[in-house]
Amino acid sequence: MDPETEFTEIYRISSWYEFPWDTTQSLGFALYRTYAVPGIGRLLAQTGEFTRRTQKRYDDTVLILEAVIEHGFASEQGREAIRRMNQMHRRYDISNDDFLYVLATFVVVPKRWLDDYGWRPYSPHEIRATTNYYRELGRHMGLSGIPETYPEFERLLDDYERAHFGYDQGGRDVSDATLGLMASWYPAPVRPSMRTSSVCLLDDPLREAFGYPAPPAALRRAVRTGMWLRGRFVRLLPPRRKPFLARDGRQVRGYPGGYRISELGTFEEAPGRSSGGCPFPHAGRPAGDAGARTED
Repeated sequence: MDPETEFTEIYRISSWYEFPWDTTQSLGFALYRTYAVPGIGRLLAQTGEFTRRTQKRYDDTVLILEAVIEHGFASEQGREAIRRMNQMHRRYDISNDDFLYVLATFVVVPKRWLDDYGWRPYSPHEIRATTNYYRELGRHMGLSGIPETYPEFERLLDDYERAHFGYDQGGRDVSDATLGLMASWYPAPVRPSMRTSSVCLLDDPLREAFGYPAPPAALRRAVRTGMWLRGRFVRLLPPRRKPFLARDGRQVRGYPGGYRISELGTFEEAPGRSSGGCPFPHAGRPAGDAGARTED
């Protein structure tokens, strides 16, 4: 397969067959990194969505992004998911540079995660396909100055974080809520340890930007070694024959009866802003179309 033209299918295979758990975890940590940029973390805290309805915001983000992967950029469902995302973003004053940084986290963090914890790293073929996939997503978001190669995305991410990472109470509040959400996915007796384990996976600049104390070195090594050993175990398993989507996992909990793409996210419009509406008809649409209910 050609990563220049078939990047969506390559990325779909990588995400759903080769690394389904790692992709979900690493993309969650990719988004989490953005909270350490004060302008981004403060904005997310001010909306209240990431602190009061943390599970819903997680679910909506996962499901919107997954709809594009599942159906493709040219599909009705994919276009509606991107339109929904763009409608929500338009409500806020978010710079092109901030958007490019968030896009870079989706390209770079999963690759670095697999280098450290995956049963194997991305191949060069997969790296190029992933880069092209998110370049295409950025184009549909109307971004300018999108990097062309993985090294350019990596340089953008590292330079942006060196220049912008810093403490902000809003970012810390969103971080605390997110760590609490991650812990809530596990039985109550182990939730405190799961929260601590999550902090152990943070690199020092990210942890320091949130103002978290350094965990004991021995604990940090144990957690990271455990993650590495998981990858060695997964390497011994037979190849996955069926796709595993993020909505199939226990982390997405907000839509037990199914959902419509057009209903994901927030609906309130900022003063003077228009949602732009949806150009596709919603009445009488057969199952599987953009507005059809998708069952978990």
